[in-house]
Amino acid sequence: KPNTAIPQAWYNKQFGIKRLTTETGAGQWGSALAFACALVGLECKVYMVRISFDQKPFRRLMMETWGAKCIPSPSTETNAGRKILEEMPDTPGSLGIAISEAVEAAVTDPTGQTRYSLGSVLNHVMLHQTIIGQEAKKQLEMAGEKKVDVVIGCAGGGSNFAGLSFPFVLDKINGADIKIIPVEPTSCPTMTRAPFAYDHGDTARMTPLLAMHSLGHNFIPPPIHAGGLRYHGMAPLVSHAIELGLLEPRAIDQLDCYDAAVKFARTEGFISAPETSHAIAATIQEALKAKEEGKEKVIIFNWSGHGLMDLRGYELYFSGKLQNYSLPQDEIDKAVEIFKNYPKPVIV
Repeated sequence: KPNTAIPQAWYNKQFGIKRLTTETGAGQWGSALAFACALVGLECKVYMVRISFDQKPFRRLMMETWGAKCIPSPSTETNAGRKILEEMPDTPGSLGIAISEAVEAAVTDPTGQTRYSLGSVLNHVMLHQTIIGQEAKKQLEMAGEKKVDVVIGCAGGGSNFAGLSFPFVLDKINGADIKIIPVEPTSCPTMTRAPFAYDHGDTARMTPLLAMHSLGHNFIPPPIHAGGLRYHGMAPLVSHAIELGLLEPRAIDQLDCYDAAVKFARTEGFISAPETSHAIAATIQEALKAKEEGKEKVIIFNWSGHGLMDLRGYELYFSGKLQNYSLPQDEIDKAVEIFKNYPKPVIV
């Protein structure tokens, strides 16, 4: 996340901006922007999705340590937040709602010295993050690997996945035989079950329309522990690559992901974030498939974050209280009805 947080904060500082607002799901992006703002001397306000705010209190403390103000979303600070609370007082919140609040807070600042910063979805964020894939190529070269067979990353808004995969997508476009897999939760199946449509990036429809795979800007995802993957849409560039057949998206259940994360911790030593566990689960699936086929494959995935701030999810997993949730088709059908009145994107 600092790959894009630092340049965004730096450029805003150069433009004379005094403060940045943003949203965060599980808290990784909010923490990164808080850190970046501290480096360059900007104020920072973060609207954190309420369910994650409650599940992961230490993320808030990280942000506050770097000088940011962290607010559970929806909040009473914005018109967007108040409207949601009036309609759904017990809502767990969503990234779409938090984005609405952060955008509103920026555009309504009477001083004009506040800007909104986004940590995923948009093209410039994808560009900043491709340093991950470029570095991965260097690492593979150092390891003596000349060919990659499978590239895997978890995907919520798309920046982590795009950061690793896009340099390899270029290779695939140029003829390389590479399987590229973005992985999402079955409870928020944006890439695997949602239509490719024009939609807003936020609940209050303050953003421009984006051509993306989307479950609809009103969709409130179930409160799974992978808070960073609870987004109704997917980056337009990732969505476009899916439509072109360059990517093979996959959805995996929450329990399978935690099972994979525990295996990884007990073999490699690292405790993974719930979001990252989706990539680990897919990597294990691909490795077992290669073993069954008797093939030797080079498989890489992005270990995108540690889970030391997310141990509550592991506790629920070990106690048997964590459950799978596959989004019913009727909920998807209801959520995407809003697209009837929107223009349809065309791939040319």
